Amino acid sequence: MQQSNLSKKMMLILSGVAIFLACLFAVQSTGAYAVFFGQTVRSLPIYCVQREDKKISITFDCAWGTEYTDKILSALQANGATATFFMVQFWTEKYPEYVQKISQSGCEIGTHSATHSYMSKQNAEEIKKELTDSAGAITAVTGKPVDLFRAPYGDYNDLLVDTAKSLGYYTVQWDVDSLDWKDLSATDIAMRIINNVQDGSIILCHNNGLHTAEALPLILSTLQNRGYTFVTVGELIYRENYTINAAGKQIPNEEV
Repeated sequence: MQQSNLSKKMMLILSGVAIFLACLFAVQSTGAYAVFFGQTVRSLPIYCVQREDKKISITFDCAWGTEYTDKILSALQANGATATFFMVQFWTEKYPEYVQKISQSGCEIGTHSATHSYMSKQNAEEIKKELTDSAGAITAVTGKPVDLFRAPYGDYNDLLVDTAKSLGYYTVQWDVDSLDWKDLSATDIAMRIINNVQDGSIILCHNNGLHTAEALPLILSTLQNRGYTFVTVGELIYRENYTINAAGKQIPNEEV
């Protein structure tokens, strides 16, 4: 009887070890182990930036239409704020006058790909073409180089981030999502942003969101009254000597 009980205990121990190893393998294979162990092994974009100066960035993805773009630019100008616009190549080529207008307003322009595809499904050569063609189309209009990239749908993998980096692009995500593409009311959009911003936040909006332009004056004035300053992503991020932690926060190396 004693030997039988001992055998059962050994079986339970071995089963427990097997389950632990299986879970560990599953966590590692999904990339979640980076979060579990507090380390970043995957290649991550910049979701937000470690800052203590209350600087934040608001960004607008441009893929469809221009109906509300003038109102967005007017609100930014009225509040002394700058923003970063991520443009798809076909949008850039269809609306060069808006590309120029955005650039001349003092705002910054990054690429949002050439075709707005799920780029994690592309190989390295396809990724390179998406980036170089789309950035080239922007530069052809503005005369300015492009070194910021946002993946369509926020969809990325290691190959995409690493390929972009090899070409000199900083891949940029966001930590505050306005959800303006869901046609939320102006008040709901504003509250989602205002209640979730922190130092170094990157805010996601769309230039053609139904109520985005309407929400913008409240967003800008409220956050400025709280001491925040709106700068471009290029001004917000660190260009060298940084680490991106498991949460996607860019941190200067001396603070790691």
